[in-house]
Amino acid sequence: MKRIDIDRIIEMAWEDRTPFEAITIQFGFSESDTIKLMRSELKRNSFNLWRKRVNSGVSQKHLKKRSADIKRFKCSMQKTVSMNKISKR
Repeated sequence: MKRIDIDRIIEMAWEDRTPFEAITIQFGFSESDTIKLMRSELKRNSFNLWRKRVNSGVSQKHLKKRSADIKRFKCSMQKTVSMNKISKR
């Protein structure tokens, strides 16, 4: 896997509003694959803080925990992402 893809997965995993399902759709990484990647790429303390936040209930990393009003993976102001490639405007 390319470094740019790994960096994007980490970025998406770090964001509270991006669900694991979005990572699965774009990269084929399951939640457990994402956790393994985060564990290997982050410092131990950073990983522990991330896991604590994801499991705390504050994070909306799982679609089941999200409000039904949220129907998208990204901010409406964010550039369009299609198959992990930023589309040209």
